[in-house]
Amino acid sequence: MLDIISAIILGAVQGISEFLPISSSGHLVIVPALLGVQTTIVFDTILHLGTLVAIFTFFWHDIIDLIKGFILSIIDLTESKEKFIEGIRNTPAKRLLWLLIIATIPTGIIGLLFKDAVETIFRGTVFVGVFLVITGFILYFAERRPSGDKKIRKMSFKDAIMIGICQGFAVLPGISRSGTTIAAGLFEGLNREYAARYSFLLCIPAVLGAGLIQAKDIVTLDVSTTVLVAGFISSVIFGYLSIKLLLKMIEGWSLDIFAYYCWIVGILTAVISLAI
Repeated sequence: MLDIISAIILGAVQGISEFLPISSSGHLVIVPALLGVQTTIVFDTILHLGTLVAIFTFFWHDIIDLIKGFILSIIDLTESKEKFIEGIRNTPAKRLLWLLIIATIPTGIIGLLFKDAVETIFRGTVFVGVFLVITGFILYFAERRPSGDKKIRKMSFKDAIMIGICQGFAVLPGISRSGTTIAAGLFEGLNREYAARYSFLLCIPAVLGAGLIQAKDIVTLDVSTTVLVAGFISSVIFGYLSIKLLLKMIEGWSLDIFAYYCWIVGILTAVISLAI
């Protein structure tokens, strides 16, 4: 049964692994198994909400710009199609908004079509271990990609679609959402710091969508309010710190450290799961 200590630990796991490229879905299978507890739909939804609050808190300037960009894009569209297209081409906030929207479409399609099937077929910690190892290889090879210089003005809608498709594969437990999107950004030639920022902002509709899908299945409040609050606060704090940490690391550090971590945890998880 979930208690406050378990809630704090799981909130920290969600906050850290949602943004560091080590797979939150994988760790939220492994860690509850180690703690001997079962999470609930209500609790998982609250943890997702916590990571959303962390993103909104850290990137509030960017989010305000995106909201302004959305409003101005609608105004442009009411005036003429040409002005709408011109705004997307030349206004950073408008362009970023539509780059995020375009990337979210394939992610949403993949999630809606395959989420239930994936959860049925790839149930269990063995698969989590295997997919964590795959995440490690994704990060390892992305690190060896020559550095690109694309930022918002050079990034194309094709780049956004490819990143969105890669994000869709994070439906597999153990495939890191942030890892795949950052890696895809690097393979598409994005600047390292911009690839990370774009990945975090792209997380907003993905995490919100996952939270809404979970929320629709909530029937009753099956966890105490104190436990929910503890998990939520932990998720917010550790999520915020994880974003800050990765944005600092992405410029001067190698992604190899996360690749090695995923390999070690993945192999141990798979071997131990097969042994017991």
